[in-house]
Amino acid sequence: MSRTIDVEALCAEKGLRITEQRRVIARVLSESQDHPDVEKLHARAAAIDSGISIATVYRTVRLFEEAGILERHDFGDGRARYEAAPEAHHDHLIDVETGKVIEFVDPEVEQLQRLIAERLGYRLVDHRMELYGVSLDRKG
Repeated sequence: MSRTIDVEALCAEKGLRITEQRRVIARVLSESQDHPDVEKLHARAAAIDSGISIATVYRTVRLFEEAGILERHDFGDGRARYEAAPEAHHDHLIDVETGKVIEFVDPEVEQLQRLIAERLGYRLVDHRMELYGVSLDRKG
């Protein structure tokens, strides 16, 4: 599942002041096809603008998260990982050996989750599903 979300445009929609360093961080986030942690974001942003400190990345990520522009994930590797807030819901499958994160949408799973909530007396309003696995293709 490939996505491109314009983080800078989301900042404008939310009325956030966009400095040049925030613009670089927003662009890096927009172009990320993975779920980078702050260290990876810093390395990518500093490659564009060497004046961007890791503290600036931490502050910017926190600001974007509080504004609903970013979602934070904990995929069990001890690092907070980020993605631009998705326009459409999706779930994650995490390869526990490589850390690779695969995004997917499955209508049958979505329907089953709604049915389970209803069976338990609830109307589902939101959810997050993360599956953890090992590749069946890997030798070992």
